[in-house]
Amino acid sequence: MEQRSASRMIKWAGWLITLFGAAHTLGALTVEKAARHAGTWFSGGLWSDDLAAMSSANSAYWLSLASFGVPLVVVGVMVLWLERRGIAPPTFVAWTLGVWTVGGAAVLMFTPWPILLLASVLLLVGSRRAARHDEQPTPAEFRRA
Repeated sequence: MEQRSASRMIKWAGWLITLFGAAHTLGALTVEKAARHAGTWFSGGLWSDDLAAMSSANSAYWLSLASFGVPLVVVGVMVLWLERRGIAPPTFVAWTLGVWTVGGAAVLMFTPWPILLLASVLLLVGSRRAARHDEQPTPAEFRRA
């Protein structure tokens, strides 16, 4: 029973992380209209841009393609991949994501950071519960959750 609970927590965390990263990136490209600068990005227009006096094209690039969104999708999909194979993600992933989220919340309070904090807690608790078992479950046992 506890193993199924751990699996569900890890799965929810993986989906939350993946969706958060995807929503951030796609939202920046569409809602914030960062994609309108794609011509500048892919023509070398940012090569000599000054980061201290960032242009709107450079700012849009860092908000979208170079943001944390894409790496979060990778982390979330990795968590889901591990869960499907019955492997508990290491707790340092949850701790790192949680500390980074709290730091970001301190800088920008009015963002959707509680979603990532929830994902971090679910991942931490789920990984710890899964690790409590002396024997790692087989992928089939883990999937029944």
